[in-house]
Amino acid sequence: MRPLDPQMFDDLCPSTLSPVRIGDKWGALLVRCLADGPRRYSELRIPLARITPKAMTHSLRTLERLGLVARDIDGRRVTYALTPLGRSLLTPLNAMCAWSDEHWTELVDAYDPEALGA
Repeated sequence: MRPLDPQMFDDLCPSTLSPVRIGDKWGALLVRCLADGPRRYSELRIPLARITPKAMTHSLRTLERLGLVARDIDGRRVTYALTPLGRSLLTPLNAMCAWSDEHWTELVDAYDPEALGA
């Protein structure tokens, strides 16, 4: 499995611009990070440098409660992986990402953080 790219997500943070949420603000990004297989917490932090540890833990727990992510503890090593239900999200999520790429300029132009309470 290849390492996660630190530049995997745009600085504008697609989670802010995406009209679709999975779990919470960071859920879709975490699902994308887990698409290639199980990852350790520290690996997930690489492309998600803007998320606080507290928010990432909360997001992972939310995805776990929703049945989308499983946490595996093997001794002192903890990994997170998509469940079959979580994997089933990859096709629509990839379609949503393709749509976002196609409409990125429009999304950026329309983005109004004050209207969202950001």
